[in-house]
Amino acid sequence: MKIRRILATAVAAAVTTPVVLLSAAPAFADTKPSAPSQTQEQQPTIEELQKKVAEAQKAYDAAVLAYDASQKAIDALDKADHALQVALTDAKKAAEKATADKTAADQAVVDAQAKLDAAVTDEEKAAAQTVLDEAKTKAATAATAKTTADANVTKANKAIEDERVALLTKTGEAKKVKDEALKVLDAAKEALADAKPPHPDCKDVSDQLTITMTGPKKVVAGGSAEFKLQVTNDSKQKLDAAYVTTDLLAEKDSLLDHVELEWGPLNSEWADLDAEYGFIDLDTMKPGEKVDLLVRLTVDAKAPKSEAMFVAEPGYDNKDGSCGYIAEGAFAEFDVAAKAKDEEKPSTGSTGGSTSGGNTGTTQQGGTSTTSVTSTGQLAKTGANDVMPQFALAGAAAVALGAGAMFVVRRRKAGADA
Repeated sequence: MKIRRILATAVAAAVTTPVVLLSAAPAFADTKPSAPSQTQEQQPTIEELQKKVAEAQKAYDAAVLAYDASQKAIDALDKADHALQVALTDAKKAAEKATADKTAADQAVVDAQAKLDAAVTDEEKAAAQTVLDEAKTKAATAATAKTTADANVTKANKAIEDERVALLTKTGEAKKVKDEALKVLDAAKEALADAKPPHPDCKDVSDQLTITMTGPKKVVAGGSAEFKLQVTNDSKQKLDAAYVTTDLLAEKDSLLDHVELEWGPLNSEWADLDAEYGFIDLDTMKPGEKVDLLVRLTVDAKAPKSEAMFVAEPGYDNKDGSCGYIAEGAFAEFDVAAKAKDEEKPSTGSTGGSTSGGNTGTTQQGGTSTTSVTSTGQLAKTGANDVMPQFALAGAAAVALGAGAMFVVRRRKAGADA
């Protein structure tokens, strides 16, 4: 599911709320009640993760050396000075000599036989017979020597091929070890990177920022609905660059291929909003200032039936380098219903429930004025990836995880009560 992509970017949640990260990992996948865990695994420290990276790097380096050594051994096997190649060369030379000796011995037998056939007297015949017998003995010895020499060549060739097979097998095993070591190293590096906060100055400012949201409880495929968001600066300071990150989570991964998100003020043009990593730049916010936003969800007629959730989180990134986020953003759960053949296009609206995050119980500070995006038409603007603060992306993931975890708990509770 696409929520698993969010897990990869949830750096903030991994550091500030590790329990949320662990509990939200199943996302919408598990709908059955499960027994609570008896123990909570303690999250490793940065130092421990760094040690794991160092150990994984050492293991990988050793695996690379072993693999390279196996490769070099294969290459060396084909060189003339290799012991097995030298043995093969000697065997071939011996076989060539044995072949020549056998050829000469066979020819001596032929010549001796000819002399015996040409002999006339008994003395000539006896002498020729003796020469023939000796020639045959030498020919038999030469034949045996040739057979042995040929066998030695075959044996030397087999020794080389057996060694090649052994080296190839060893190299294959070394490659597997190297590949596994690389996976472990990559995982260790990723865990370390996820554990390190993207911005050391960022802090939880849930007592300074508030976000509320109302949204639909049901959206029928082929129609649209609106989410109403309000962000309040409850702090006593002016925020140089406030923003809202958004995310759309779906039980069925394919749903996200059938939806479009837009944001905008009333009576103005709508701007596209990324379904997974939405970013809305609110620009500056004065103490006590409120900003109202609308996010419109449009679902095409082919969308599958699915449970879904829209989440949002405010944050800021000031010029002095300070930045902030809230630990728990706002979210709205809703169902996407398949379009009936005789069903009319549903009306837009936001009649569903609402959730809020941040300083919901704190008295507003610094004033009571409410600034709507309709007042200027330029207060909020969609932000591209190149202007999105690094922490904003991680913050959105953290909200998604927290909301997703709550969603899972509710569904499990519903399953247990059923």
